[in-house]
Amino acid sequence: MIFRVLFFVFVFVPVMIVIIPAQALINALKLPFWNVLPRFFHRIGCIFLGLRVTLIGQPATGRATLLVSNHISWTDIVAVGSVADVTFVAKREVGDWFFVGMMARLQKTIFVDRTRRSDAGRTASEMGQHMASGNAVLLFAEGQSDIGTHVLPFRSALVGAAQHAMIEAGARNVLIQPLTIAYTRLQGLPVSRNERGLIAWIKSKSVKQNIREILGGPVKHVTVAFGTPRPLSQSDNRKLVTKAAEDDVRAMLVALNRGQKLPTNPDR
Repeated sequence: MIFRVLFFVFVFVPVMIVIIPAQALINALKLPFWNVLPRFFHRIGCIFLGLRVTLIGQPATGRATLLVSNHISWTDIVAVGSVADVTFVAKREVGDWFFVGMMARLQKTIFVDRTRRSDAGRTASEMGQHMASGNAVLLFAEGQSDIGTHVLPFRSALVGAAQHAMIEAGARNVLIQPLTIAYTRLQGLPVSRNERGLIAWIKSKSVKQNIREILGGPVKHVTVAFGTPRPLSQSDNRKLVTKAAEDDVRAMLVALNRGQKLPTNPDR
């Protein structure tokens, strides 16, 4: 804990003082390298939070890509952001959080109001416009976080809305790529089911309680695994596409939690 306090004071804070105005200027000028500083910031964040990230596979690049992932903790964003250039989709409340909302906007996070169905169209449109420029957008397709032992059903409506918005925004050769996040070890030892509560952000915990447990907890080993991307066209059945991505994420999560090699799909 002493290391994290010293790191926060002498490294993390000075880095933020430099990065925040620099990133704000980059965004205002709409410069193409807007994603460089966020990646660096997330890597510093991994050191501060005690995250040891292992990357498997690679995110698709150079094409409009919709990443669909499971969701365990707010630290997922830091882990993924340290190894891939992506724009996240987050619930509207995150944009109102002190400091967090500002940092999310600097990374061009897209916010969605889940209490208003009419807001889905606006969110999908923003996602489509961003991906039409050849960028990747990450959607936590379960719609909520879980403890990390299994994958909740993916919401096909979210994928379908993004699918149509991408095409309408002029995106071509669109890909959908499964992404699995797995917390496999604590301080080098396999994570037990009871210990997953020290990582996951579940409904029974407040934000402050979860942050205290993350900052006061041991080193966490997290694997970020990118699956094989599939083409995504306007005519594809959104439910089938979503279910295929969900199955891929679930198979990878089970294998990673068990310390096994990732499964391969014979159809690829």
